[in-house]
Amino acid sequence: MGMDELLQDLKRREAEAKLGGGNERIEKQHAKGKLTARERLDRLFDPGTFFEVGLLAKHRCEDFRNKILPGDGVVTGYGLVNDRLVFAFSQDPTVMGGSLGAAHGEKICTIMDMAIRARAPIVGINDSAGARVQEGSESMAAYGRIFYRNVAASGLIPQISVIMGNCAGGAVYSPAITDFIFMVEKTSYMFITGPKVIKTVTGESTDMENLGGAKIHSKISGNCDFSAPNDIECIKQVRRLLSFLPSNPDMPAPAVPCPDKNTPDPELLNIVPENPKKYYDMHHIVKRLLDQEDFMEVKSNFAPNIICGLGRIGGQTVGIVANQPRFLAGTLDSNASDKAARFIRFCDAFNVPLVNLVDVPGYLPGIKHEYSGIIRHGAKMIYAYSEATVPKITIIIRKAYGGAFQAMCSKQLGADYVWAWPTAEVAVMGAEGAAEIVYAKEITSSDDPEATKKAKVEEYRRKFYNPYDAAGRLHIDAVIDPSLTRHYLKMALRTLAHKKEAALPKKHGNIPL
Repeated sequence: MGMDELLQDLKRREAEAKLGGGNERIEKQHAKGKLTARERLDRLFDPGTFFEVGLLAKHRCEDFRNKILPGDGVVTGYGLVNDRLVFAFSQDPTVMGGSLGAAHGEKICTIMDMAIRARAPIVGINDSAGARVQEGSESMAAYGRIFYRNVAASGLIPQISVIMGNCAGGAVYSPAITDFIFMVEKTSYMFITGPKVIKTVTGESTDMENLGGAKIHSKISGNCDFSAPNDIECIKQVRRLLSFLPSNPDMPAPAVPCPDKNTPDPELLNIVPENPKKYYDMHHIVKRLLDQEDFMEVKSNFAPNIICGLGRIGGQTVGIVANQPRFLAGTLDSNASDKAARFIRFCDAFNVPLVNLVDVPGYLPGIKHEYSGIIRHGAKMIYAYSEATVPKITIIIRKAYGGAFQAMCSKQLGADYVWAWPTAEVAVMGAEGAAEIVYAKEITSSDDPEATKKAKVEEYRRKFYNPYDAAGRLHIDAVIDPSLTRHYLKMALRTLAHKKEAALPKKHGNIPL
């Protein structure tokens, strides 16, 4: 055969493989409001940059020797996203439901190995019926190999999982290990056991959406970091997230110049109410501190009493951790501690500076919360901050009470700078409770206990309900004008740009999981 004939043969083989399960199954996919595996990758990567790996792979199942499964149900390769190298795999539900067999698993492992060697992010698009039953233990072994690589890549390259269909049984553990999970509303599902099995075993009735849909995982389980209304919007969000992330710990995140002037922002003076018992929305402060008010919040619907997310200050990516007084008064509970600890550790792994905004009255009280293991969960946050060696800047906005303030990255937990607004209240606990303890004898022996208590509460407020006692003891580096906060943050991040902190010689610590 001549070269022309050989090229024609190649193109024919490629065209057959790229058709996946065929036009009829592609139309069924579209009828569900979903993109195909290849269409998803086309929207993820910059036009014309995707290079496919393993296009002509064949299945290895002897039970259907004559059956053709193009690409063995998964598309793998690499290309550019916003002109940066990214690796990806996309399961193809038009080919035997996207089920995972030996060749399918090997293709995913191969592309993960390539990403690890290149030290570039990997995006996994999951839409699969699960392990291919016909291939038995080969399928389960393939899952194990993928999990092993997920762990090897953790902290080395960003790993993003995108659930765009079914992801059930053992398949859920690969996304669970990765750094971020995206889901599509009403078309993506994650669960260990499906509704039918649950009904048979426990008698409980449910459906796919109420068991493992995007809403459930976004609000209740906390497994989902971002949800989107459809495939197209979801891919846009993935591209946006990648724009904030470095490719690996040794490379900075992409810088985006922001040539704003270092002028005061008077709007910051009007956000915190004069009445300390009134709530406000911490988002208003977060966004005004960031370049162009651009903030990508993580797990926005889960544990809303704490805010975590990514933005930029002076063009540099930063991680934001902030108490949210609008929910549970900004107290810390088990879910908020888990959410924050996980995010802090991600930022530390990839050298993303942390900016912490504090308005925390304490840990959420109650028997239920003590039984939930709030001690263990709260310890995760303390551990994560103490272990983190990235630049850490803490700003006390209002309440900074007791152990909860320490858990929000105090000076003692390694904060490089701790500042306070004049509205800050740095104390062990609320004034009423503190006065009853400190001045118990004076109150009980008084002729008018109520009047004495009121006077002592005010005395305690005057002494501790301001940032100046803590500043005098150097627990706070500076009390700042709120309108200049953004300017000070930009300058502080410049001073910490080359921060290096040597770890103690040990294999690793033992975080309280």
